[in-house]
This record gives sequence, structure tokens and C-alpha cells, in this order.
Amino acid sequence: MVYRTNVFGLLNMTRAVLPSMRQHRSGHIINLSSIGGYRSTPGWGIYSSTKFAVEGITEALHDELAPLGIHATVVEPGYFRTNFLDGSSLQRTAMEIPDYADTVGKVRKIASDLSHQQPGDPTKLAQAMLQLANADTPPLRLPLGTDTLQAIAEKNAYVEQETAQWRTLAASTDYTVSL
Repeated sequence: MVYRTNVFGLLNMTRAVLPSMRQHRSGHIINLSSIGGYRSTPGWGIYSSTKFAVEGITEALHDELAPLGIHATVVEPGYFRTNFLDGSSLQRTAMEIPDYADTVGKVRKIASDLSHQQPGDPTKLAQAMLQLANADTPPLRLPLGTDTLQAIAEKNAYVEQETAQWRTLAASTDYTVSL
């Protein structure tokens, strides 16, 4: 169900609006990703994988549509004070496997504690979306919330450190050029 909504629904809607946008050589596709679309966490792998797909689709659209005068932006909201983390929205598996108590189990507790205490203000998110929609030169990505900004910075630092550590092996896989 989550793929049907987050990925295939997005693709179907994009296919529906693009002919008119191409005809008018204007428009702005705004796709909703998440903090989970930039980095995943234990217990959120399936959800995050759909948001990773949204990120990749939007990146490609951004470059494909720019020559046609059409913009594409992926919005990456963090945790906003909505019902997203309570029982009316968030579904959890009934089975709790003891081996995952220190990973997924901790995330379940954090989600419960964070529910209705999220740092983001939905009214301010709506205002930011209106500003984005009216921007003359919108960004490819728009992270919203200090939690998202922090998650991006932490992931980027981790990737830089890990890449530096494994750079020699990574570079060793090219063809050797003999002179």
C-alpha cells in the first residue's frame, strides 16, 4: 500500500499533468519526500525506500524538465506536529522480535514519545509550501525543519568520512591504463 501511494501514485499524477505543462512550457512539480527520504533509520526501511524513490524520480525530472521551462522540487519535511506518529496514522507490526529491541524497539519508543511533540509547526510548513510554489527559481530540494537540516548534515558528514576511508579501494576498480 505504501508503494502504491508514495511511488506509483506520484508517477501516475506526474504522467497526468506533464502533457499540459509541456504544452505550456511552464509549471512546477512539487513532490513530497521526507526526512526519511534522505536518510533511513531502523524500523522505517520500507517507508524510507518509497521516499528515496521520490527523491530519485524528482532529481531526474528536475534535469529532464528544466529545458522545457518546468521546475521539479522534492520537499523533505522533518517531524511536524500532526497525527503521523499516533495510532490513527502509524501502523506497527504486532510482532516484536527481541533481537531488534536495541534498534527498532528503541525507534518505536522514540516515535511514541515524539507523537504530538514534534518540533515542526504545520502552519509554517504550509506557508513555506506557498513560498516555494511562488518562487521564480525554486530549488531541486527543500528540506523543512531543523531536524531535517541536522539529519542531512549528519548523513553528509558520515558519507564523507566513510568515502575517505574506502577511497583507495573504490578507486582501484577502474581499468588500468598502460602507457
